[in-house]
Amino acid sequence: MAAGYEGLPGSVYLNPARFFLAWLLSFLRHSPGLTGPLLVLGFLLPFAQFAHADVLIVADEFPAMEVVAAKLKAEEQIGSKIIAQKDLPASLSSYQAVLVYIHRELSEKGEDAFIDYARGGGRLVLLHHTISSGKRKNPHWFPFLGVSLPEGDLAQGGYKWIEGVTLQVVELNPNHFITTNKVTYPVRIPYNSTNAPVQEGSLPGIALEDSEVYLNHVHTGPHTLLLGLKYTDSKSGKTYLQDTAGWLKPADKGWVVYLMPGHTKHDFEDPAYGRIVVNAVTWKAP
Repeated sequence: MAAGYEGLPGSVYLNPARFFLAWLLSFLRHSPGLTGPLLVLGFLLPFAQFAHADVLIVADEFPAMEVVAAKLKAEEQIGSKIIAQKDLPASLSSYQAVLVYIHRELSEKGEDAFIDYARGGGRLVLLHHTISSGKRKNPHWFPFLGVSLPEGDLAQGGYKWIEGVTLQVVELNPNHFITTNKVTYPVRIPYNSTNAPVQEGSLPGIALEDSEVYLNHVHTGPHTLLLGLKYTDSKSGKTYLQDTAGWLKPADKGWVVYLMPGHTKHDFEDPAYGRIVVNAVTWKAP
């Protein structure tokens, strides 16, 4: 690292403007006779974070995303901005990551903007109901993500959502940054998989109460698996084990990360799951 860069806060590297101000402040600190500019820049630097958010969060339900924004700031000093999709800027390319938490309709503008952002080199982090039945009508969304939600009965492999349940989330990839960095799993969950890096055993996991499960997400293309789900239906007594609660995939120059939990803000308040979401933003792609 070049002289004069030592001691810069890690968060400034996420934003070019903040990086330049921090570098200049460091340079002036080592330059005799420049106390005036040093004082000015020392005053301005703490406010530079407000000039631009490192992460954009696009949502139609805001309390849960306020929890995520607070975690990004408290744990990694990453600034974020929460907007509705109607307020999408003309370009998303300046953002380190874009998080999407859209329950209702995904607009054509939003669909195109998110796909273009990821393919152009961005980090697109999709949360919970951003993959849901209402998006079937979007012509490009599911093909881009490599998923489908089959029609029909649950027993015949059809997609179904069930809310107000205990959702167990299982770590399937113990070697990946997203599932491991600063994550402490509070429980062990018996689980079997035919596709994940870890296929069976008592695996680290999280139990989310009063959450929502999505059953029978189907992967139509290759994905790197991160998290599985375990859910026991109270009516039928059947237990579902599915490797679909978290994954990532390349998208041309960028990446898509999907994390299924997130029915309410309480899912994101869970320390382990909240950290996984932060890791999805800070992970350094190969």
